[in-house]
Amino acid sequence: MNTLAGVSRFITVSSVLALIVLLGAWYGWLSPPTRIPVIPVLIIIVAPLLIPLPGLLFRRTYTYQWSIFLALAYFTHGVVETFGAPADRGYAVLEIVLTLSWFLAAIVFVRTAR
Repeated sequence: MNTLAGVSRFITVSSVLALIVLLGAWYGWLSPPTRIPVIPVLIIIVAPLLIPLPGLLFRRTYTYQWSIFLALAYFTHGVVETFGAPADRGYAVLEIVLTLSWFLAAIVFVRTAR
């Protein structure tokens, strides 16, 4: 495998795993929702990140391709939370950084793994 593809794969998988940890900690412990139960929120927010994880770990190019669209959804969530919840702005900015690294690294992987 190309060195650039290996590095981009590592960044992609690391970003997704870090995003799982961030969102789980954010909504489960650091700033849990007050009006609705925590478990459904965690399922709705964290579970979609678990869907592409096996394909990312096994270097399936198709999974990298469609996971880019999922990254855009989490980027949008981060932007909305940045401006909508000033108390959680730091977590939201970190979510934006992680999703951008996921997005860019997945693009590089797809381009170099061919």
